Amino acid sequence: MNVLITGASGLLGSSVAAALVAAGHTVTTLQRRPSGVDGAREVLGSTADAATVARAMEGQDAVIHLAAKVSMAGDPAAFEAVNIEGTRIVVDAAQRAGVSRFVHISSPSVAHAGDSLVGAPAGPADPERARGEYARTKAHGELIALAADSPEFPVLVLRPHLMWGPGDTQLTERIVERTRQGRMPILGSGAALVDTLYVTNAVDAIVAALDAVARTHGEALVVTNGQPRPIGEFVSRLALAGGAPPPTLRIPVGTALAAGSAVEKVWGLGEHDDEPPLTRFLAEQMSTAHWFDQRRTREVLDWTPRVSIAEGLENLRTHYSTSA
Repeated sequence: MNVLITGASGLLGSSVAAALVAAGHTVTTLQRRPSGVDGAREVLGSTADAATVARAMEGQDAVIHLAAKVSMAGDPAAFEAVNIEGTRIVVDAAQRAGVSRFVHISSPSVAHAGDSLVGAPAGPADPERARGEYARTKAHGELIALAADSPEFPVLVLRPHLMWGPGDTQLTERIVERTRQGRMPILGSGAALVDTLYVTNAVDAIVAALDAVARTHGEALVVTNGQPRPIGEFVSRLALAGGAPPPTLRIPVGTALAAGSAVEKVWGLGEHDDEPPLTRFLAEQMSTAHWFDQRRTREVLDWTPRVSIAEGLENLRTHYSTSA
């Protein structure tokens, strides 16, 4: 197929693009900076630019829409421009171009209101209850994509949960670096169970979705390794694999929630190039259980994770030891 991938400059998008090139597909990538994917046609620009999107969309059979503004804080208008309006532009262009398969990459945060999720299904995206601008705008974007679903334009939504692995800068490198600096806390007991997703498994699931959307569409699926672990244990093992000592800083949950709310208010008063050290959403994520029933995901995608958490941690350890 001719496949357009938006947001291919990040680890997940570039890895999916490379996998599809290797499988023999003709791949076009659309993102702001070069993806570095050998064998892919590259279009540089923003999904918020309708003319650029239309140019990238010409002749495509399928779209994997990964482009998003991902941050713990920031200007609400910036999130809306990419995660809402950018998604609307991509969906509209895909329909006009006659695209016959659309895979939209979302986040479990679109259906998380701050309470524990224990063996939960995907649940509907809820912009009104989603926590933070990223989750709120991603929820709107997901609803836009699903509203376009039809037999002629099948849409399948995947929500990868807490992806990690070698080369990941969003979660893995931040945990390792903050732990090394003594700034990575464990909240409360650290016993809340969370599910995560190793990067190789995330790529495999998205590639599988490109086939699955032709037969099952109009729904959202959370994608994880299906191996819930206590959050404190997982963070410690991730830090150790990255060559950092396990975190020793512990903060009561109530204190962390209050501090996160305060940091959000202060952070919003100025311009920042980095992420806030803590937000209320992050405090909730690190202190409440959130793991998901994977039966429907595996049934629809005809997919199972091929890299376990233990294998992934060993891969991460090798990555850090050879790149030091």
